[in-house]
Amino acid sequence: AAALSGAMAAEGPGSLLALSAAAVSRSMGALERDVWALPGHLLRGLLPLLTVFRLERAEGAARRAGLSTQPIWRKLWDDVMKTRPPNSENITCWRKKFLETFFSNVLHGVLDVSSDWRLNDHHFSPLLHSSPHVSQLTLCNMLQGAVELTAERNQKVLENLAVSLQILKFQHLLSSDQSIRRSLVLLLHRLIHHGSVSQVSMYSWPVPDTVLLVLILSMSAGFWRSGNALTYQSSPCGLCREKDKAQSQESAQERVERGHCDGREWSDGENQKGSPRAPEEPDAEVNRCRADVCLNSVLSGPRSPLQNQACEEASSKVPCDTSIQGGSSCCISDQLSCHSVLRKTRRRLKSAVGKKRRCLRRSRGPYADPEDLYDFVFTVAREDNSGLLDKNSTTEGENAENWTSSSPGSPCTGHAVCKKRGGSAGIFSLKAAHRFRSVSTLELFSIPLTGETCRTLSNLLSSWVSLENLVLSYNGLDANIFCILSGLRALSRHSDCHLRVVRVSDVFSHMPCMELVRCILSAFPRLHMLSVSFDLKNQLEVNRPEGNPSCSQAEIPESCLEQLEIRFPREPLHTAFLVPVLKASKSLQQLSLDSATLPCSQEFGLLLEALKECNPNLKKLSFHDMNLAEHQKEVLLLLQDPVLQEITFSFCRLFESSTTEFLSEIINTVKRNSSLKSLKLPGNRLGNHRLVALADIFSEDSSSSLCQLDVSSNCIKPDGLLEFTKKLEGHIQQRGGQIQFTHLRLFQNWLDQDAETAQEALRRLKAVCSVVNDSWDSSQAFADYISVM
Repeated sequence: AAALSGAMAAEGPGSLLALSAAAVSRSMGALERDVWALPGHLLRGLLPLLTVFRLERAEGAARRAGLSTQPIWRKLWDDVMKTRPPNSENITCWRKKFLETFFSNVLHGVLDVSSDWRLNDHHFSPLLHSSPHVSQLTLCNMLQGAVELTAERNQKVLENLAVSLQILKFQHLLSSDQSIRRSLVLLLHRLIHHGSVSQVSMYSWPVPDTVLLVLILSMSAGFWRSGNALTYQSSPCGLCREKDKAQSQESAQERVERGHCDGREWSDGENQKGSPRAPEEPDAEVNRCRADVCLNSVLSGPRSPLQNQACEEASSKVPCDTSIQGGSSCCISDQLSCHSVLRKTRRRLKSAVGKKRRCLRRSRGPYADPEDLYDFVFTVAREDNSGLLDKNSTTEGENAENWTSSSPGSPCTGHAVCKKRGGSAGIFSLKAAHRFRSVSTLELFSIPLTGETCRTLSNLLSSWVSLENLVLSYNGLDANIFCILSGLRALSRHSDCHLRVVRVSDVFSHMPCMELVRCILSAFPRLHMLSVSFDLKNQLEVNRPEGNPSCSQAEIPESCLEQLEIRFPREPLHTAFLVPVLKASKSLQQLSLDSATLPCSQEFGLLLEALKECNPNLKKLSFHDMNLAEHQKEVLLLLQDPVLQEITFSFCRLFESSTTEFLSEIINTVKRNSSLKSLKLPGNRLGNHRLVALADIFSEDSSSSLCQLDVSSNCIKPDGLLEFTKKLEGHIQQRGGQIQFTHLRLFQNWLDQDAETAQEALRRLKAVCSVVNDSWDSSQAFADYISVM
């Protein structure tokens, strides 16, 4: 009550209406239904006095009364979170933003609900009531959040997340023990396999736990053992059990129908009365083997390695067409004539299973879990401490080849880096796994991937047909990039492949950027977006491993590419290598070239000619960190292009050696171009006088349709910005207030030099357009300031 009185005092002097609202807010439990029927002007005074629990329930009543609760949720954010969220100008729903962040902070123990009276409601269960608003969640460190969410008391919370959660992120993970991994398995199984999570992202894991990493990757791809092996509160997964039951009933019905057909075929009296049952036994064996071979189908029980071996021995002698699509296998065998082989196989299988069980009892300790998740991911389960694996030996009684080798037709077999197969940890057989729902976006940021992990990822990618977006950023791939490419090539052969976006970035490039672009596009002509980015060129790039054919001569089929981004590690831009890509990409709409050097003065002109000839639909063109000081003619040609709608010259030294005439030509060219909507010139040392001159783009005689102007990082001072503002206001007045200019970006300029003048300029500018700026400390760039004085 004291806190509520304090909130009322902050609102202003007391009144009968305010006192009544406070009294009602304290008795909402009894008056809630009547309160929601109040008229809007009364409800408006009551809403800020409600707890989070009541405010969330008031959303429908407020909407019916024509009221918005957004200001209240925004104030809650400021009072409780006490931080400014990134990109706050883009937040459309503060209710969702608050409750989603609130959920995460409570889950990780960084927010005390007793710290604010609006959170302290005995009806309010923090995790339960905020979980329906959570669309993205980050788990970090020791995965304490996973343990909490899979606790029995939070079963309803997990059910809510299975519906609402779209993005699951992992950040700064540490090694974890078996019990925590088991909680993570339950969480991933519920949220991905039986939930709505469509994106898994992992960030900043300098020394990844290989077991944990492979676990997350495999379950994100939809691979795991049968759901019956995943126990929740000492019982199998109910959702899997229901599906298994339905499938078992369908299978039983099919067997009954097949049995009736077989019975009619043998229905003559002689066979029924006098013939022994021997002719039926081979059919039974055949059916049992068929079931074993087909145990890889969706939501069927998983096979053991020994079952795989036995069935493969049998199927090698039986005409059988096996296909694996989307994780399911279908065995079609109409002409089976190896009944004796099957019987022998069954006997060997039974004997082997007995030996296997005895070996497992000896090898496992008295406290070992029979459903140890290591059995699925690794053959050698004791590598955590040493990090070294004996690649030529296997645990007694285990079939190493089945658990460590890729399935037949493995995607990663042609390259020398990928040929070290026997016993390599982390590569599990897709045939031995069970296929569930998978995510459509995978992002790996700053996570070193070893050769073993890359082969696992390649194996997963080879059949990950639901994957739409793949982002590999700073993973230290080096030569392992060929292994990833091998998996992508295998994936491209699936007709139902959905991959449309690929982003690859790293410190060192192990192959030229254009060669990598050609490789990916040759395999994936259906890509819509491709981004390749490297910081430095690998000095050993010429010494490529054996067995990898160069992609530079690969023919590129006509592609669906709409967006291409290439960041060169200070490589020369040879247009001859880029032209085949441009010719194959008739649908290209966005092109970004970064950090390329121009080997000769004609190269940039050749690029523009190629773009004009090959890409008539190009709408956005960006150049970053490229020296265009000596290419003024080409710059002007781009600015007068009648098709381009957005042009970016970022840190391109446009005015490094230019004259006043060049700036005038730029302004006049833009004034005549009615198709250009956005001009971005960050980092080109405009200074005050050039900024003021740019205001003439919007003069009365201009036919420009420019909406957005970016002049960030251009050494602009407050007095220059104020003069630009006054000149712009004059042009707008001359045009009768009719102007299309809507956005101005001013990041990292010298606006802190004179705060009062800067505030006046920004105030007047915001009356004209939307202004985006920051509080940048200009003293950090003193040297750059001196260079333009």
